[in-house]
Amino acid sequence: MKIIRTRPDAVAAPSALVTGAVHLDELAAPAPPSRVRAASVRFAPGARTHWHRHPLGQLLQITEGAGLVQRRGGPAEPVRPGDTVRIEPGEWHWHGAAATTPMTHLAVHEAAADDTEAEVGEPVTDAEYAAAHTSA
Repeated sequence: MKIIRTRPDAVAAPSALVTGAVHLDELAAPAPPSRVRAASVRFAPGARTHWHRHPLGQLLQITEGAGLVQRRGGPAEPVRPGDTVRIEPGEWHWHGAAATTPMTHLAVHEAAADDTEAEVGEPVTDAEYAAAHTSA
């Protein structure tokens, strides 16, 4: 057992992965053989991930604010505190805050055997993001 009483400050997510201001607070990235990863992720209003997919899927637990999630080919779905989103392995998707409201979620996924955590695609365009608000 290990109790971590202090963690490093949250860090800005790399712009190669997100649009807008997104901060990551790593909660779990244990040493092998564990491959579980967990982070608290804070999105400023309008911020979102790029399209991406996880080899073994992902779980999001919305903890604060309001946001959107969308899988490729599907409608955008609004999310609120208490919602749990299960993303299937290999499913292209994005998630982020609403246009005028920040959103925080707990993100949990497992790295593949080769330590791959995600494949990142293109940014969600402003037009796609605006359309997500009209369909949600």
